[in-house]
Amino acid sequence: MRRDILDIDLSFDGSQGPDPLGLQEVEAMRLILAGASVVDWNRVEFEDVAAVDRFLASMLVDMGEPVDRERLRYVYNEAVSYLEEQLKLRFSDELRAPKDVREVFLLAGKRGGFRRSQVLACATLKLMHVIHHMEAADLKFKVAISEAELFDLAEARILRMGRKMRDAGLPLVSFYGSRKSRSSIITKLLAKKESLAATVFDKLRFRVIVERPSDLVPVMTYMIHNFFPFNYVIPGQSHNNLLPPDELIERLIADDASWLQPQPEHLTEARGKNEFSGHDYRMINFIADFPIRLPETLPGMFGFELGRVVFVMVEFQLLDEETARTNEEGENAHHLYKSRQYQQVARRLKRGGWKAPGEDR
Repeated sequence: MRRDILDIDLSFDGSQGPDPLGLQEVEAMRLILAGASVVDWNRVEFEDVAAVDRFLASMLVDMGEPVDRERLRYVYNEAVSYLEEQLKLRFSDELRAPKDVREVFLLAGKRGGFRRSQVLACATLKLMHVIHHMEAADLKFKVAISEAELFDLAEARILRMGRKMRDAGLPLVSFYGSRKSRSSIITKLLAKKESLAATVFDKLRFRVIVERPSDLVPVMTYMIHNFFPFNYVIPGQSHNNLLPPDELIERLIADDASWLQPQPEHLTEARGKNEFSGHDYRMINFIADFPIRLPETLPGMFGFELGRVVFVMVEFQLLDEETARTNEEGENAHHLYKSRQYQQVARRLKRGGWKAPGEDR
């Protein structure tokens, strides 16, 4: 089985040599670009414990900290209990109480041998994914901290990582963040077809512009490793017409790709597209539930049951410099985008009924 799919020099000066893009990175990138869910995976590819530690660190789980290890063990035990009690699955002693929970991450990607153990390991990781996120949401409701304060913490951390990315020599033209104003949020809620049932995902957003289209893959790889846990990218909210998933696979793999996760037929590059953008507006954008460790000074009781990590939704936009330039021309211009939104809002408030931009009444 081929492990090193593509050699990418993340230093961009040749001093550190190529950094191999393995199956885990390819799968993560494909999930992000297609807006799919990790719950539908049947295998996860962690090559060694170091890769598991790097993934856990992206969720702010530090295996060097006793509290974080206890939290990881607790979530694991909760997942196993659910599978045993609700789905009546039977676990071996080795899987029910592993010496190190990280061993289960490696087992979930194991090939050959006893298939049942791999399936149970993968199912357990899916439950851990859901339980950790659910309890983080519960924690966010129980602590006395505003959404604005959480955005401050997320923005500061992302900007620090952006500076590190530039210092690492990646070909960034610009990296900046912005927040939606109150009036923009109201406009978006009224313009969206779902109206009051809608969720505004992009209250905090960051735009990453690279020099060339060929720079998109290494920059995304760096972000997968360092910015956010890829498994908490919001399914169905990705839009990508710069680097289609199938084209990505063609670029990365010259031979058999049968080891990849199955691609659901309903996933297309149009998912998550903003209907008010111009027809040839091009970019990669996705929404990630971004983890934040709550300040130690925050009052309240924290333990391994809920941890100290909560999530806020952050939009990331990626594109190259030339595409960024053409995105501001013709019908793609921002003032025309806003005009289409305002026309929709005015029509709904005055006459009712939602129509896609350009659709005849």
